[in-house]
Amino acid sequence: MSRFTGRIAVVTGAAQGIGAATARRLADEGAEVAVVDLTAERAAATVEAITEAGGKARAYGCDVSDEAAVRAVFDRVTEDFGGLHVLVNNAGITRDNLFFKMPKSDWDAVLSVNLTSAYLCCQAAQARMVEQRYGKIVSLSSRSALGNRGQANYAAAKAGIQGLTATLAIELGPFGINVNAVAPGYIATSMTAATAARVGASAEDHQQAVAERTPLRRVGQPEEIASVVAFLASDDASYVSGQTLYVNGGAR
Repeated sequence: MSRFTGRIAVVTGAAQGIGAATARRLADEGAEVAVVDLTAERAAATVEAITEAGGKARAYGCDVSDEAAVRAVFDRVTEDFGGLHVLVNNAGITRDNLFFKMPKSDWDAVLSVNLTSAYLCCQAAQARMVEQRYGKIVSLSSRSALGNRGQANYAAAKAGIQGLTATLAIELGPFGINVNAVAPGYIATSMTAATAARVGASAEDHQQAVAERTPLRRVGQPEEIASVVAFLASDDASYVSGQTLYVNGGAR
């Protein structure tokens, strides 16, 4: 497929997991990808995988919770690639704890990296997209937005992503910009492995326990989320906007 030929995409948090899989998927379909993570060194492996497969990508270091850093990296991307058509807000962290034990520093960190970063990146991207009357923004929410024990900060941030998505779809739609979100269930990543460790389980045992209560009887893989992100970022989803799509194997 070549749905993204001639398109420039920015993917944040793209050093590993869902972000890396999304960057690879967009590049496989013809996009030139700005692979953004906290440091360019962290993003290098994703860029190498893309270029070895024949795609085009560059690594960028950026603290996406820092307004000045975000503006600077978007300036660099548009200068290096000559444009911007797709933004995928994937950067995220967890600082899990029961609410009564959660320090404000962990609340602030999770809201900043998971939600404020999307606000900053969307604001930087929309300026380019409005001018060209075209753009696709896809942000990563989570099934945790519906509530999850030990994740009050993460759940609040991911619910915020859904509200931001719905509002930006209204405000940016008249300029030809589609804004959507994807809310994964349990995906086998380093983040969910850390969740397993928090509750004293191995990643394998934790995944098995989740799989047993998931209708498809397995956990998801990063590539399965990347395929949904790619759909929403493509012109195949040209009349889809303001939506949050849950991708969770049928779990409720």
